[in-house]
Amino acid sequence: MAALDPRARLFRMEEARRQTQHQLSMIERQITRRMTALIPQLQPKRKAFHRGRPPDPASFLERYRSNLAAITAERQHEIDALSRKLARQEDAIVVFRRRYALGAAQAA
Repeated sequence: MAALDPRARLFRMEEARRQTQHQLSMIERQITRRMTALIPQLQPKRKAFHRGRPPDPASFLERYRSNLAAITAERQHEIDALSRKLARQEDAIVVFRRRYALGAAQAA
């Protein structure tokens, strides 16, 4: 690996960072899909207003937020680990660019 061109090494580092970002985005999309599927179950069970009162939107939001927190908590360790990895990768890319005087325009 010592014989690799710095631009090739930078490309590999950036590709690894893109893959990590993709994994993080995939987890966020999975959480969004689960919450979208849950919305019908969060609606009030009764079809007609009880004594002329409409359903309370605040209670719906409370149920939505509590379910979102529960689903996010299930994946929080993955989200935290990927976020830390992404930060380390971005820092390494910045240091690498400085060391080899490679700007963002040259990398493209």
